[in-house]
Amino acid sequence: MSVAIPRYSYREYQKWEGDWELIDGYPFAMSPSPMGKHQKLMMNLGFLLKKELEECECEVYPELDWIIDEKNVVRPDLAVYCEDIETYPKTTPKIVIEIISDSTIQRDEEIKYMIYEVEKVEYYVIAYPDFGKVRIFELKGGKYQKAYEGDGKFGFDVCDIEVDFRGAF
Repeated sequence: MSVAIPRYSYREYQKWEGDWELIDGYPFAMSPSPMGKHQKLMMNLGFLLKKELEECECEVYPELDWIIDEKNVVRPDLAVYCEDIETYPKTTPKIVIEIISDSTIQRDEEIKYMIYEVEKVEYYVIAYPDFGKVRIFELKGGKYQKAYEGDGKFGFDVCDIEVDFRGAF
């Protein structure tokens, strides 16, 4: 027996309580909140990015809803936007960072990977707190290519910044 899973729109999403993402109209709960190691890594990465972006018109935003369209609303752990944001972003982020946890690994490595690639996010960084490393994918010719894997320095074309990921783990 198959059961139809309801799909929702952004208008309906706006009325929900709690923390959610909406992917192709399907709801994904964002609770319970991430564990301490996840939160600590997010703050460290955010600090490193903020420091690197000081001379740039871009800013790093933690857990800000990116309303892609009527059926897709994601909340990256960190995103770099090169626009002034008062409420929600109106453009695609230049860099997105997702921090892997047991409950989000498939969503981050597969589903969001595809979404960010289709939406043309220039760099997708997946951080692995248990392994102390990142995987960085760069958009080239409309497809992601692995540009880096490790815990050292990586140079982004966005504002010509270089992030030393050793400082985050």
